Amino acid sequence: MSQRADPLKRLRFRLTLWYGGVFILILVLLGGGVFLAVRRQLSRQLDASLRGASVALQHATRIREVERAEAQGPVADAVSELHIPDRMLFLLDSTGSPLIPDKAPAWVQGSARDAAVNGQSDLDMSEAGDREVRLHAQRFTGTNGTVYIAAVAADRVELESRYASLIEVFGAAAFVAMVLVAGGGYVLVRKSTAPVQRSMDQMRRFMADAAHELRTPVTLLRTRAEVALAEERDAHRDTATLHAVVREVERVGAIVADLLTLARADAGELPMVRKTVYLDDLGADAIDSIRSLASQHQVAVEIGSFEEAAITGDPVLVRRLLLILLDNAVKFTPVGGTVRLDVTAADGVRAVTITDTGVGIPPEDLSRVFERFFRSDTARQETDGAGLGLAIARWIATQHGATIQVRSKPGAGTTVTISFPAVV
Repeated sequence: MSQRADPLKRLRFRLTLWYGGVFILILVLLGGGVFLAVRRQLSRQLDASLRGASVALQHATRIREVERAEAQGPVADAVSELHIPDRMLFLLDSTGSPLIPDKAPAWVQGSARDAAVNGQSDLDMSEAGDREVRLHAQRFTGTNGTVYIAAVAADRVELESRYASLIEVFGAAAFVAMVLVAGGGYVLVRKSTAPVQRSMDQMRRFMADAAHELRTPVTLLRTRAEVALAEERDAHRDTATLHAVVREVERVGAIVADLLTLARADAGELPMVRKTVYLDDLGADAIDSIRSLASQHQVAVEIGSFEEAAITGDPVLVRRLLLILLDNAVKFTPVGGTVRLDVTAADGVRAVTITDTGVGIPPEDLSRVFERFFRSDTARQETDGAGLGLAIARWIATQHGATIQVRSKPGAGTTVTISFPAVV
């Protein structure tokens, strides 16, 4: 069993890998896009913060000028007292020389000179120790007409820290999602391949049962032929042998025909006609056809309730359905028994009920009677069928939207009811 399941296991494993691979690809593309968008947004927020600090520095500079112009003695320097957390503030003149503080790095002074010419300047600078700094320099004019440069710098570690936190959170979420996708994908693959597994198991069982059912008549044919060839010719004995061969050939032909019917049905290649037909007419025809078999088995065939019942379906297939069920009823009814057929039409349901006084079906076998090649112990003793007729009957009923209900009691007979939807 494990060896037979290996191809399907490999298929499930590959499908799970495909699920996981596709999810990872989507996650990478989506995550990359989100990271770029968030990084750009954080950069914009940092630049907006630097510009806001630059405006505060300009305001402090103008206050400084006014206070110095009006004061008679020393006054507090508004620029020196200005403090913005995590921001480095520089006030420079139009030549890039530092005013407050009195010293500034060369790259700050260079950016200030660019701002003096262009109005503003933005710079990303790497300092010693892999320190990344973002600088914004803005030219402005004081209250007395003096041109100044307000420069504000911030360590980009703030940005990188927030970005790293985002990556950690996203990575943890992605890992959890991957675990869930892997588990969920495997469960989904198992569920999606379950019909395939059932189909494969059914196919193996079908082939094994078909081989078993065909092997017996083929073996008998070969044995009879070999025995006949080994004996001297005798007209009477040869005639008996040929009759036995014909019976086995007919049995093989019936099995092959049923197998072909089921194979075509499974492949959807069995043609069907849809038209209005009457169950009472088809029932009467089926009863007439089964009378000769019933006579051979010394079983009485009766017609009970017989109402006009119109349905939509294939008359040939519906007739075959009724013949299969009547044939079973006759074969499993002992000498002197009765088989009765009723056709009723009530409450939008058109039903055919076949009742026999036969050997009945054991309770444990009721749920399996429509399986292919299934035959109960009683069936094996009573008939030489292959167990395909009821499987064909169920398929025909399903194609017509009908249901088959079986009630039986061992030794007391069986009742089979086929319920069809009425013509709309």
